[in-house]
Amino acid sequence: MNINIIGVPTYYGSDKKGPELAPNKLRQNNIKALLSSLLHDVKDEGDVSVPYVEEKDKLKTGKNLKYHHPLLEVLEETADRTYNSLKRGFFPLIIGGDHSVALGSISGIAKYFNDLAVIWIDAHGDINTDLTSPSGNIHGMPLAALMGYGDESLVNLYSKGKKVPTENVWLVGAGDLDRGELDLISHTNLKVYPSSEVIKKGPEETAHMILDMIKNRGISNIHISFDIDFVDEAFVPGTGTPVKGGPNSEEAILLVKKLMDSEMVRSMDLVEYNVSEDKDDITLNFIMDFINKVFKM
Repeated sequence: MNINIIGVPTYYGSDKKGPELAPNKLRQNNIKALLSSLLHDVKDEGDVSVPYVEEKDKLKTGKNLKYHHPLLEVLEETADRTYNSLKRGFFPLIIGGDHSVALGSISGIAKYFNDLAVIWIDAHGDINTDLTSPSGNIHGMPLAALMGYGDESLVNLYSKGKKVPTENVWLVGAGDLDRGELDLISHTNLKVYPSSEVIKKGPEETAHMILDMIKNRGISNIHISFDIDFVDEAFVPGTGTPVKGGPNSEEAILLVKKLMDSEMVRSMDLVEYNVSEDKDDITLNFIMDFINKVFKM
């Protein structure tokens, strides 16, 4: 496989410093060499540019959207980098940063593929809007915007309108949902599988079930957006919003590996690794093990 590493070193979507350090931390620990050792042709595209903004200016637009304009710049470039990576025949591996970066990556991917399924693996829904978000943190809004809900500047990022219909989205792991997110789910056909259901079914059965539904819809291209807080906090302390009760590290890896084995996955986000919150490199070691096993040919 030809893989492009694209770093997006931003914390603006989470308003909590630490995830912007993740791309360089993983480079320092030889993520490129690890992928190359798995017989992949790997090119590191470097980082998306992130403009500096003082914290006092994070709500400068007056909307309930922190770091609104600078984050739009980051996400536009992320979308363009991802789209052009696919055009050149590469598998874009987008390293965040917080989960807002997926609004950029998937906007680029959806422009390239006419038929796209998104498997959003996350302990949170990320389907708030500026009107429902209790925090104004954009990392809680990207999936909503991708499905056409929320502020028009987010919905129309990179190209006008929604990027993926709700029926082509699988939300896996979400259990910590806000009222606005529950309302959106109740009014759409979004498929949601909380961590408790994933653990009960097991990662292999969960993956097969999702893949069967995707194939039945005639879709042949999948993007995985993997937020490490999907994993129980005991295994990933280095994340901004850790959650108890998630799958263990091996269950999480097996789930994504089974999805990858379908040979339908064309791109992936790996987000919300907060270097500043890690303890004894527990989270770093999980991520390197994740890469080693998920991308093993």
